[in-house]
Amino acid sequence: MKMKLEEVAQAVSGELTVPVAASKLVTSVDFDSRKLTTGALFVPLTGTHDGHQYLTNAIEKGAVAALWSEDHRDTAPADFPVIIVPNPLAALQTLARYYLTKINPKVIAVTGSNGKTTTKDLIASICKTRFNVTKTQGNYNNEIGVPITVLSMDSSTEVLVVEMGMDRPGQLTMLSQLTTPDIAVITMIGEAHIEFFKTRARIADAKMEITSGLRPDSWLIYKGDEPLLQKRASALPFPQKTFGESDINDLYVTESQTDDQKTVFTTNAWPKLPFTVQLPGRYNVNNALAALAVGDALAIPAPAMQQGLEAAIFTKNRTEWLLGDQGEKILSDVYNSNPTAVRAVLQAFAASQPQGKRIVVLGDMLELGDAAPQLHAKLAEVLDPNQFNLVFLLGTEMQALKTALADKYQLGNNLFYYDGNQQLQLLQELRQHLTSKDEVLLKGSHGMHLEIVLQGLLGEKSAR
Repeated sequence: MKMKLEEVAQAVSGELTVPVAASKLVTSVDFDSRKLTTGALFVPLTGTHDGHQYLTNAIEKGAVAALWSEDHRDTAPADFPVIIVPNPLAALQTLARYYLTKINPKVIAVTGSNGKTTTKDLIASICKTRFNVTKTQGNYNNEIGVPITVLSMDSSTEVLVVEMGMDRPGQLTMLSQLTTPDIAVITMIGEAHIEFFKTRARIADAKMEITSGLRPDSWLIYKGDEPLLQKRASALPFPQKTFGESDINDLYVTESQTDDQKTVFTTNAWPKLPFTVQLPGRYNVNNALAALAVGDALAIPAPAMQQGLEAAIFTKNRTEWLLGDQGEKILSDVYNSNPTAVRAVLQAFAASQPQGKRIVVLGDMLELGDAAPQLHAKLAEVLDPNQFNLVFLLGTEMQALKTALADKYQLGNNLFYYDGNQQLQLLQELRQHLTSKDEVLLKGSHGMHLEIVLQGLLGEKSAR
C-alpha cells in the first residue's frame, strides 16, 4: 500500500497530532513492533500486553506514524505523529475497508473446519495464471489478520484471496461484511472448535456467516456432500457451485491416485484433463475441487487451472515431506489438528511405501471440549500395528487414546506416551528407534508444540 498520512487519518476519522506530517507516506501496516519496516504505520493493540508501550521499538524499526487510543491521549508523544482514534483495532478494520474499496479487487473468502489454508493456496495459484493476486500469509485469518492482509495489497492487485478462521459466533459475519466477498468458499464442516459450539450444526451455522457480506451476484461454493451445508445453502439467494466426491455435486472427482509426493485426479467437468496437486492424500482432492470451482466461476480456462494447481506453493507447517538428519522421511503437519484431519492424514500416511517402519507422533487435538476423550479414543479405529509400527502420543487428552489402544499396542514396546511438556523426552526416545529407512508422521494442534520435535529431527536448534 501507499497512502499519505493525511489520507489515513481521514479514512479512520482520526485526529493527526502532528499536522506537518500529513504528507508522510505510509507503505505498510502492522501491530507487531518487531515486524515493522521503514514506512510502516504501527497499530498498538491491547491484550495481554498494551501495544502502546512498544512505540519506541516501532520507531526504531522504521514506523512513520501510529494509531493511538483516545484513552491513552495523555501518553501520546509530542514529536512523533500519531492518529488519535477511539479504538485502534476498529480503526485498523475501518482503514482496511477503505483501502479495499479503493483498490477494488475481486475478493475470494475461504473458511472451513479443515483444509482452508491449502484451499486458499490452491485458489491463489490458479488465479495467478490470469490475475495479479494477494493472499493471506501464515495464520492472518482473524479480525486482526484479515485487515492486515487487505492492507498488504499493492495497487495492482486484481484478486484478493482471504482465509477466514473463527472460534465464536459472529466472527465470520464481521469478516465477511468487512471484505464483501465476490466468492465465498466453505471447505467442510468438522469438529474443530466444538468445545465452543457444542454441535456440528452450530459450527455449520457459524461457517455460513461467511455469506453475510455477499452481494446478490456473489458466488457461494461449498462441499455438497455435507447435509448441514446443503440445508443451509438451499435457503440462500446467491448463485452456487458444489464440489465433492459424489455425483450429486456440480464438480466431482472421477478418478484419483496418490503417492508420497502428489495426488493426481480427474473430474466430471474435464474428464480427459488430469490435475496434479503436489501433496499426498486423497483428501486434498476436495481442496483442489474447491479451487477449480473458483477458477471456473472466474472463467479461467481449464488448462491454466491445471498449471496453477501443479505449481501451487503451500503455507509452511501444513502437510509437507521433509528429510530428517538421520535420513528418515518426515510427513509434517504440526499447525493444527482435529479428528477429521487426523484420520485423513493417517490414511495418506498409510499409503506411503517406507523401506523401514511407519512411526506416528500425535499431539492433543485442542478445543474439543467435553467430547475430547471420546474423539481422541475413537482414533484407535484407524491405528493398526500392521500399518503403523510405532505410536508416540503427547498430551493430557491423548491418555484416552492410549487406553483405547491397549488391546492393539503394548505400552513401552510399540506405544509411548508423554505429557504435554515432554516434547524433548519424546524426541529423545523417538530418535532411539529411528533408522534412515523409516518414515515419521507428526500431527497435532499448534499448542502442543510438535515443532520442537520436528526441529530436533531436522537437526535444528530447539525453539525452547
